[in-house]
Amino acid sequence: MTKHAGFGDTARVDMSRLPSETKLEAEGVVFSFRHGTSGDRLVLSRPLPGFSGERSTEGEIACPLTPENAFALRERFPWLRPCRIRDGATSFGFGDRLGMATPGHVRALRNSGVFPVLAQQSVRENARTGRSFDGVLADAIFGAFRQGYRSGFGADADHLKTPRNAVNAARLGYTFFTCDPGDVVHPTEAMAHDEVRSRFAELPDGEGIRRRYQDRSHSIGGSVLRFTDEALLRASVKYTEAIDRAAEMYRALVEAIGRDFDYEVSVDETETPTTPLEHLFITLELHRRGVEFTSLAPRFVGAMEKGVDWRGDVLQFERDLCQHAAIAREMGGYRLSLHSGSDKFTLYPLLARATGGLCHVKTAGTSYLVALDVVARRRPNLFREIAAQSIASFVDDRATYHISADPSRIPPLETVPDRGLPELVAAHDSRQVLHVAYGSILSSPLGERLRSVLREQEEEHLAALAGHLGRHIAALEVRKGV
Repeated sequence: MTKHAGFGDTARVDMSRLPSETKLEAEGVVFSFRHGTSGDRLVLSRPLPGFSGERSTEGEIACPLTPENAFALRERFPWLRPCRIRDGATSFGFGDRLGMATPGHVRALRNSGVFPVLAQQSVRENARTGRSFDGVLADAIFGAFRQGYRSGFGADADHLKTPRNAVNAARLGYTFFTCDPGDVVHPTEAMAHDEVRSRFAELPDGEGIRRRYQDRSHSIGGSVLRFTDEALLRASVKYTEAIDRAAEMYRALVEAIGRDFDYEVSVDETETPTTPLEHLFITLELHRRGVEFTSLAPRFVGAMEKGVDWRGDVLQFERDLCQHAAIAREMGGYRLSLHSGSDKFTLYPLLARATGGLCHVKTAGTSYLVALDVVARRRPNLFREIAAQSIASFVDDRATYHISADPSRIPPLETVPDRGLPELVAAHDSRQVLHVAYGSILSSPLGERLRSVLREQEEEHLAALAGHLGRHIAALEVRKGV
């Protein structure tokens, strides 16, 4: 089995404990967060408009952790309102598929200059887990409140396919919108020349594209990028429809909430890499349409698979990355965004140096895997059930994910001793199988059993998150205060 970096060292990370009771005051009301056998509650010392809950004999109001109560809380404490990414900061997205990870993510930020996006979830992830944009945002708000975090965070409605979903998230208070038009990116690498020409002829603005770009060169980062006839036709056919969709979503957001938001265009979920020339074409066409974007996620070369480190030719990646970074720097100063960023430790230093830190990284599945590692260590029988269900549902769960896992390479679960179960979270094939099965697990009775264990083992879970995600952040080489 190919072994991935595991979580065994994370429990030894020196992290402060979660406060047993967080207290703050506003409008003469004391707000506290308390654990209880019937679940966690936000407790108010007296009733306050906007909050709903049960009143105790002492007059306190015990509020369930609902979106409505979270949104009322952010009105009293402005630092709980999502905001835009800080200018010049390296930014990092912490996906939380369980809704329990934000305190650990906040701990991972300690002594770093990284700007966090604490609420980050896609429509696809919400559909698989039964969550919603308002619930994801509420979990991040309550998590930041519990940890006493006041330094600002973003909220990313990730991998959006429709303007309607984008606008719905905007009205909830999201500040970051990732447009994913990957389903209308049309790879041309395997197309014959005649097919490319035929498809180009069908583009509504084909002649305008020729006038703007054909045989024109751009000097960027010490290199010359030239739109030959063939390269221009292929880039146009591959990306024009995706660019149109990104512009349509951007206009819908501007109409709904104005221009004060972060907008990312993502073309990373495709089989073929985005060349520097194609990146330049996308940028020029987005600018021509008036799209003000703060980050762009190209499809980088090499194996960008879920939950494991990158594989490929490092020298080729670095050459392409430097050109991508030069385009981003010279064509508007936007961030390069690394998706499927979980555990890409090989790439973080390269990304940080090439971009001067002006980059964004997205993670999600790695936090779920940290949770499974805790379960493997503390409740081996439950972990065996989760692993068995993950293997059984793999064929369906792997859809839409670029992975190379082969379940046949996973040893029979009955042959693995309890002490060897954490190795399954670390080994390539089993790690990816576990990673993509999150929806099948969290939408089943196993999901609540998993959450129950994490509530019992909260300190270990949060310390493990802090250690593992802290390792990601440390690899980005961000200096505090930058």
